[in-house]
Amino acid sequence: MPVEIPLDKWPGAVQTCTIGATASEGGTRSSKITVGGHKTMPFLHFESPTPHRPMIAVQIRDYYPTEWSPILLQTWGENAQDPARWAKAAEATGADLIVLSLSLADRQGNPNTPQAAVNSVKAVINATGLPLIVLGPGQPDMDNNLLVPIAEATKGECIVLGICEEKNYRTIVATALANGHLVSARTAMDVNLAKQLNILIRDMGLPMDRILMDPTTGALGYGMEYGYSVMERLRLAALQGDKMVQLPMIVTPSDEAWKTKEAKVGEGVPAAWGSWKERAINWEVVTAVTLVESGADIIVLRHPDSVRRVRAAIDELMTTV
Repeated sequence: MPVEIPLDKWPGAVQTCTIGATASEGGTRSSKITVGGHKTMPFLHFESPTPHRPMIAVQIRDYYPTEWSPILLQTWGENAQDPARWAKAAEATGADLIVLSLSLADRQGNPNTPQAAVNSVKAVINATGLPLIVLGPGQPDMDNNLLVPIAEATKGECIVLGICEEKNYRTIVATALANGHLVSARTAMDVNLAKQLNILIRDMGLPMDRILMDPTTGALGYGMEYGYSVMERLRLAALQGDKMVQLPMIVTPSDEAWKTKEAKVGEGVPAAWGSWKERAINWEVVTAVTLVESGADIIVLRHPDSVRRVRAAIDELMTTV
């Protein structure tokens, strides 16, 4: 006697967001990506097809990131000295889009300037046709100072601006509205905080299909379980019909995994920890794949090997039996 598999039918669905604009749309991107659109929990293809697979972004910096792991700096080599060359190298790894993270200071330790930030963004745009996400240094005043002129200089490119948070969302949303961009809304790991920020952004008039949620996360062994749970609850609430959380999610294991002890330390550790390089890459890969399975639509990575391994995992998860 055949067994009928019970299927969940959800009243809600995740919005789609499109990043990047081609020449016919007023931009210069050679490709654009669309994420979201889900009508069930991740990869339950038997309940509903997955309309858009998770996308992989490679993170680069405007200035040489001396604080990054030597493993990463050795891998990227001279490319890390120039954001345009780095963007080309990142595209060659098979990235779907580029994340350019802006620095607080230049190589001489002077505060980053709007003109320097605009120059870095334009160099990246000229070097690659991939869609672009630009993240400020993470200090609200500096983020506003750098992102507003960047938004104006890239009008029509449909980029993502971040970090859009409770302290600075008014400025970031206003410039996104004026220049046709999206925003990445970041909150601490909390469902209610994520929903509240989405409401504030929506109330300023930014369409919901131009908002990505960044619920933040920890790395493997450093709070990722809680981050996973928050993302899972956000997806469940979206499917249950809560329109204020029906947004695609972006997470950055790149930031989290590479600052853990296991990824940072190569000496004075137990022999059982094995190869430093393999351990560090595995920390990023396992963190990333776990978050993909929790509902991440865009996953931000740093190491080229991580890109290949996470892409292979997504390919397998996208396979229907």
